[in-house]
Amino acid sequence: MLDKSFISSIQQCVGRENVLTDKEDMICYSYDPTPNHQMPEAVVIPNNIEEISKVVKLANKAGIPITPRGGGTNICGNSIPVKGGIVLAMHHFDRVIEIDTANLCAVVQAGVITADFHRQVEALGLFYPPDPQASSMSMLGGNVATNAGGPRGFKYGVTRDYVLGFKMVLPDGRILKMGGKTVKNVTGYDLTKLFVGSEGTLGIFTELILRIIPLPESKRTMLAVFDGLLDAARTVSAVIAAKIIPTTLEFMDREAMRLIEAYVPCGLPVDAAAAILIEVDGSERDVPIQIKQVEEVCRQFGAREIRIATTEAESNQIWAGRKAAFSSMAKSAPTLYVEDVTVPRSKIPEIVKTITDLAAKYKLKIPILGHAGDGNMHPIILTDESNHDEIKRVKQAIDEMFKAALELGGTLSGEHGIGLDKVKYMEWELGETGIDVMRKIKQALDPKNIMNSNKVLPPEAVQ
Repeated sequence: MLDKSFISSIQQCVGRENVLTDKEDMICYSYDPTPNHQMPEAVVIPNNIEEISKVVKLANKAGIPITPRGGGTNICGNSIPVKGGIVLAMHHFDRVIEIDTANLCAVVQAGVITADFHRQVEALGLFYPPDPQASSMSMLGGNVATNAGGPRGFKYGVTRDYVLGFKMVLPDGRILKMGGKTVKNVTGYDLTKLFVGSEGTLGIFTELILRIIPLPESKRTMLAVFDGLLDAARTVSAVIAAKIIPTTLEFMDREAMRLIEAYVPCGLPVDAAAAILIEVDGSERDVPIQIKQVEEVCRQFGAREIRIATTEAESNQIWAGRKAAFSSMAKSAPTLYVEDVTVPRSKIPEIVKTITDLAAKYKLKIPILGHAGDGNMHPIILTDESNHDEIKRVKQAIDEMFKAALELGGTLSGEHGIGLDKVKYMEWELGETGIDVMRKIKQALDPKNIMNSNKVLPPEAVQ
């Protein structure tokens, strides 16, 4: 329990109005989209990096847990203050400091909304490719902390590929500055890569230097419709094998399309087994060639229908359903488990079959979405946390799902991170040695284990 003297000290750092202690004010900081919930003891809303440094030094001295929070859109339990303590909310860090067109980079604060940043750079004819599903609400600092991806990850990579540098506050309150505007930097250990994706366990991002690229001249969108679920899955592998690199290859099965169409009618073929939403971009000359090549592969693997958007409005209509997917799922069930199973792209048919078999075995509804171009599938388990018998089956299915993904050469997470919900599986993938190396990094930087405790590493690994 935080005593009054500690609260008073924090208020002196950030101002009384920026420290919340009433339950009614704090409840919105106690949950995220996962089925987890824990009230913090205080919410601190700093205005600058110096205030964060002061707060963290006080918390470190007192051994008070800190949970950094951006937009709270993460779906692996990262924003849950499982040990109470302080939630450190970053929404005052909302400035785009500079868009440097000469060096093709931008300097931004960590609380900038991702979609707002997209709009600002695109107005200048530039492009920031990472596009997580929750881009209209997520913050860039959270994207960096979780190494977020999105539909464009197949062609353009994930957030890590666009981080040139940052400022952050370490768990002892010191301020660390890494990287800069240079394209090449091989000075010392690559700490930038270490901290990106560390999920708030090693420090708090405050300012970012992000790489941006020229906006593609043209793009085209198509929807390929299949009567066979595995035909659609095999098509994804075939497009890649044909050495075609679309911007996106998004997979949707029948159940996913049915739920989406009921929520946002946009013309999805609810009688089909699956569909693939495909977008290509590039030069005005190359895009028509690429879309034709993709169409040929889709037809070769059994597509019953190909819809190619001819206008921006038609493209937006095709995308509307996919962007509303998680909202449609949330409306259809009280509790969602949004999983993040990632396998080598050639193994997509196998993991799709595994997921459908598990749904039948455990009598569960598991619509499948996915950034299939990079092997990143999102089976979404629709359930009700008050149904204890069903939740038991859900957890058994998840265990088997991740075991199967690892056996196929996959990984526990392609873009959501580990957070709270996948901690127990970490040794399955990394082994004792991998866990030990990560534990030593955590203990070196955060020996009191105050920073986003119980995330990424098993609790026993950081005692």
